[in-house]
Amino acid sequence: MATQLKDEESQFLQDSFQQQLSRWNRRRLSPGFPDDWSADRFNEDQRMARLEHAFIEELRAEVRVEAAQAPTDVDGFIAWFEGLEATGPGQHDSLFPWLAEDAQMDHIRWFLSQEAAGEAGFDDLVAMTQVKIPDRAKMELARNYWDEMGRGNIKGMHGPMLGQLVDLLDLDTCIEHTVWESLALANAMTAMATQRCYSWHSIGALGVIELTAPGRSAQTARALRRVGLSTSQRRYFDLHAVLDIKHSADWNEEAIKPLVAADPRRATAMAEGALIRLRCGARCFDRYRAHFGLD
Repeated sequence: MATQLKDEESQFLQDSFQQQLSRWNRRRLSPGFPDDWSADRFNEDQRMARLEHAFIEELRAEVRVEAAQAPTDVDGFIAWFEGLEATGPGQHDSLFPWLAEDAQMDHIRWFLSQEAAGEAGFDDLVAMTQVKIPDRAKMELARNYWDEMGRGNIKGMHGPMLGQLVDLLDLDTCIEHTVWESLALANAMTAMATQRCYSWHSIGALGVIELTAPGRSAQTARALRRVGLSTSQRRYFDLHAVLDIKHSADWNEEAIKPLVAADPRRATAMAEGALIRLRCGARCFDRYRAHFGLD
């Protein structure tokens, strides 16, 4: 209840702001032409960039005390980080066993609509995050990106796999029909990847997705199998239930470890980013359970 009241008091954790930020992100990240630019657009971008920064700073304020307790030595931080899979916000939420075992097709379609609408595009987030980071970590993000790109095979690209599921199930991914919690998750990930002052936060946030996604993906794949989807139709979730385990181990070893070893301050930033991502996810799960009447 205290969290709900705090959300209601925030100017950012609301439908209107998150929809506005989602539309801005969609416009500013879409390819365009010089003639698309205008003084009004420049002013709007400045205004939205300030609001986006304030939004992330509010999310940082929620996790700053907890993140400051994370160790800043390499081994200590990795142990703390990997422990988030078991104890982090939103982990092993009761929503996912219910989806796997009991949810009906309409429930699953609504859930997937929210998840797909709130998908910021892991491949693009990795690509934006890797700009100018140290070489060893950059190489790991490059390998991760290459996997997201199907290793050069268009049929193996991860993003289109999810898009095919959206089309197959005729999912409603309109911003206006998406709960603000899902939009906030995507908007937070986009902000951390695009604002360079949050680059280390983004590495922590992306890393914690790899760490925690396999269990949720496996439960979602079970739900899709139970309602009759074929192996090819549920491939996106089957793939991430397995592949992300290796991705997580490699991310921690090749990106997080050398970055923290070079500058321990990065550990705190990564901890903040990871906790921001997990808290945004936990808000989504709370909202989804409430929608389904599970609370």
